[in-house]
Amino acid sequence: MTNEQKYSIAIHGGAGTLLQGQMTVEKEKDYRNSLEQALEKGYDLLENGAPAIDAVEAAVKVLEDSPLFNAGKGSVFTADGTHEMDAAIMEGKDRQAGAVSLITGIKNPISLARDVMEKSGHVFLAGEGALKFAKSLNYTLEEENYFYEKFRHRQWLEIKDSDKFQLDHSNAKDSKFGTVGAVACDKEGNLAAATSTGGMTNKKFGRVGDSPMIGAGNYANNKTCAVSCTGSGEYFIRGVVAYDVSALMEYKGLSLEAAANEAVHGRLLKIGGDGGLIAVDATGNLALPFNTEGMYRAFKTSGGLREIAIYK
Repeated sequence: MTNEQKYSIAIHGGAGTLLQGQMTVEKEKDYRNSLEQALEKGYDLLENGAPAIDAVEAAVKVLEDSPLFNAGKGSVFTADGTHEMDAAIMEGKDRQAGAVSLITGIKNPISLARDVMEKSGHVFLAGEGALKFAKSLNYTLEEENYFYEKFRHRQWLEIKDSDKFQLDHSNAKDSKFGTVGAVACDKEGNLAAATSTGGMTNKKFGRVGDSPMIGAGNYANNKTCAVSCTGSGEYFIRGVVAYDVSALMEYKGLSLEAAANEAVHGRLLKIGGDGGLIAVDATGNLALPFNTEGMYRAFKTSGGLREIAIYK
């Protein structure tokens, strides 16, 4: 495919202390199946000429609909025993973006983020206002029990009424791991990124992580790259990590791989942050660095490369 535009997609389901041998064979198979389903959904769209923005939204929706990941249906419990979800989506051609935060009852927060981008005249809506906007578009609000998941509830009960909060990728055995995201480059060379999360277990005070923040956990620019991050959100916010990858490419002339590695293994570590990211550039190259024990991840390219992986 020398003269043809290469298209590709990468997805993640969170990064953290993922140790081989700490997960049952069945559970690992479930994770791999979900990742494969999301990957193929997004890739099929790209293959049929759909724009990158459609591919990343579709892939993330599959992960939001799975109870295995901390987003949508699988979102963790807050200190009040509720669910507060965040999501962001961005396209690289005109750098249009949409984001939502602290929303409840929405089955697919990533789709609401896209509607914010395309229909609201704004970039970022939060809480009650975001839900009013959703209702104006006739979104159906799910009942609380849609988001109830036994493992998540047990996870919360262990630290409920304490000052502890738990990133979804903490050391707990059999723990499930964080944010979900997707990045893609389509047949036109346009880029897009999408990220969605249920936040951290037992979070208080309306805490918001990096996932819905453009430039921190999610970013896309056709001149450089599209990025979706996962990990300890406070550090990704302080490091403006998603944009940092783009800036390293634009201002320092680094390749996608070099910029992504510098952001994750260099700058992020220097301030004590852990996690990873997925990134794609306008020629379809991919990078998936992480500085933790593992990251749920998968990618597929029109050049025939494909991988689904969990551990280092």
